[in-house]
Amino acid sequence: MSGVWRLLPAALRLHPPAAPTRCCCCRRRIQASAARSSANVFDRGMKRRQKKWAAAAAGDGGQCDYLREEVGSRIADRVLDIVRTFPVALDIGCGKGYIAGNLTKDTVQKIFQIDVAENVLINYSLKPDGVFIGAMMGGETLYELRCSLQLAELEREGGFAPHVSPFTAVTDLGNLLQQAGFNMLTVDIDEIQVNYPGIFEVMEDLQGMGESNCAWSRKSMLHRDTMLAAAAIYKEMYGNQDGSVPATYQVLYMIGWKPHESQAQPAKRGSASVSMGDIGKLSEPMVKRDKEF
Repeated sequence: MSGVWRLLPAALRLHPPAAPTRCCCCRRRIQASAARSSANVFDRGMKRRQKKWAAAAAGDGGQCDYLREEVGSRIADRVLDIVRTFPVALDIGCGKGYIAGNLTKDTVQKIFQIDVAENVLINYSLKPDGVFIGAMMGGETLYELRCSLQLAELEREGGFAPHVSPFTAVTDLGNLLQQAGFNMLTVDIDEIQVNYPGIFEVMEDLQGMGESNCAWSRKSMLHRDTMLAAAAIYKEMYGNQDGSVPATYQVLYMIGWKPHESQAQPAKRGSASVSMGDIGKLSEPMVKRDKEF
């Protein structure tokens, strides 16, 4: 409950609603239900429909698969970096198999692919000492598009609403993985920049990927004048010399291991035999000994 409470908006933390006049058990159930609802940012039904629509519209062409194919190959590279053969792997959110197509039998002998699953299924399905490798878009993704839309709406409508789904900050990933029960965590960042003819092509490809905004707070429409203003702002602020516009995709990669007794354990606090302040004093004698050999 405390973990969920930390996710509540600041206004609710400062001014929590009065407790209902019910028994303790009922009150706890009601409060837990309210907390879960407040942390529910995305309309999962809408996201499922967007993905189904994108798959049906693409057919066998896959013209908007370039980003997933690139990220899938980079995830596979991280799997190949681990000098081990995994007998079984689970690909959550597999799509058309963007990761599996880049793996070999020497790395993963059997892979199961699913496209919709609860987050907790990641940890429960792993064996001890199993590894979870994933990727998601970071907070700097599509900053050019977001800024252009906000400035255009402020100018034409006197206010703005979010038109791009919220992203995860890199500083949150470590905490999320730890709360999910993983250790030996690794997080790194990649940026992929794609050039488009204009803002409309950016939005068209996002729709083709099935990645339109699905937040509950999304605005139902954009006015034509606002869109034209956003297109002009995009080119003015971020446009390339050849007339195209860039779109930045920040990809956060994460690796976490399910705990096992064979894994290296951190040393006990206070067990160090050398003080950090003495490292400078040790460097010179060590150099001299190296020269003697």
